[in-house]
Amino acid sequence: MKLDRMIGILSILLQQKKVTAPYLAEKFEVSRRTINRDIEALCMAGIPLVTEQGQNGGVSIMDGYKIDRTLLSTSDMQAILAGLRSLDSVSGTNRYAQLMEKLSAGSSDLLAGDAHILIDLSSWYKDTLAPKIELLHSAILSGQKVSFLYFSPKGESSRTIEPYHLIFQWSGWYIWGFCETRQDFRLFKLGRMTDLHMGASFKKRTCPLPNSPESEMFSCFYQVEAKIQPKYKWRLIEEFGVESFTVRPDGILLFSSGFHDKESIISWISSFGDGAELLEPKELRQDILSLAEKIRKKYLES
Repeated sequence: MKLDRMIGILSILLQQKKVTAPYLAEKFEVSRRTINRDIEALCMAGIPLVTEQGQNGGVSIMDGYKIDRTLLSTSDMQAILAGLRSLDSVSGTNRYAQLMEKLSAGSSDLLAGDAHILIDLSSWYKDTLAPKIELLHSAILSGQKVSFLYFSPKGESSRTIEPYHLIFQWSGWYIWGFCETRQDFRLFKLGRMTDLHMGASFKKRTCPLPNSPESEMFSCFYQVEAKIQPKYKWRLIEEFGVESFTVRPDGILLFSSGFHDKESIISWISSFGDGAELLEPKELRQDILSLAEKIRKKYLES
């Protein structure tokens, strides 16, 4: 990819005083014309490159602007490597490990060094997730719209967006883009998207960063209180943290936390079977009872 190649070119120029365009073309297995375009792009990005013609000519970074490579220690580079490996876990390739080889300039000690931090961003849906990320990434780079079917608690809808950012947060992958239906920027979860297609090009607009805290993205409209059996303490700790409950003298856990919607409350409480009892909101107790009666009736009929 162009970005990978440009980072690789920059890393070589930081370590060698001068290199030729044919050398870079051979190194990255592209044409000399492509290398020339990459060099122009680096100059436009503010990197002060100097090109000299003739027998001893080549490409170099202007004197006085070179970055001291010691600014990045071995531990810093190993931390970068851990992050790049995490991206490979999503794509199912070794593309980013190869990029790290370029950044490390052949340091075998670095690549074989600290491997104590392993980040795996893949999921149970890796086979379907990786192609989505690749398509969306390509659409962002090329400035093309993306159309897809989206499934949410409110139902199924067809959407077309101008994609701007791929985001991993809240243990899932999202795309941040301008939605033509809503005429505003929206966050879409990749796991709920199907039938993705790249479409027409678009002129990029000023894009705000999706920096709203989780409390704003998922507003809590209901305060839930429940009694939970002690054997489910691990679930409360994992899902909400130790501060989400207190322990009664008899061992029963008194849970308290906010929820976004009624359906989530009923589904969550029901997942404990008879190991939980909803105390608040009281009006949902009847909904849970009705659900239990429907389930009972269905099994009696069958």
